[in-house]
Amino acid sequence: MKSRLNQLLDKYWEAESSLEEEKELRGLLSQTEGFEAEKKLFGVIDAYASEETQMKMPRRSAKVRKFAWLNWAASVAILIGTFVGWRAYERHQQEQAYQEVVAALSLIQENWSKGQQEMDKMSDFKYLSTPGDLFEKKEK
Repeated sequence: MKSRLNQLLDKYWEAESSLEEEKELRGLLSQTEGFEAEKKLFGVIDAYASEETQMKMPRRSAKVRKFAWLNWAASVAILIGTFVGWRAYERHQQEQAYQEVVAALSLIQENWSKGQQEMDKMSDFKYLSTPGDLFEKKEK
């Protein structure tokens, strides 16, 4: 019995014992003589465990419940802030797209006017009826 008790104590101190072995260890300690330090330790542990179950958790004070509306207010504020932020983001995106379209149209207009200037050089030829008019012989 003492050899089993020593085995269980070794396992207990190595943190390798199971709950069943710890129950067996307590039973063997109560039946055998000696091992006063271990009996005292397990007695303190048992007393603490029984005291712990008798302890009651303190109840919430009424002051905490007065501020329960604050959670709702914070949630609503977050939702409103998110909505306003999203609307501002969308507006910024629309403005940016508008600026890109304006820049593209400006580029088209610039290139169009360059093309018109090039075509103005050709306007002298619109009154000619045939290519021969360009190269008239001045035989007179």
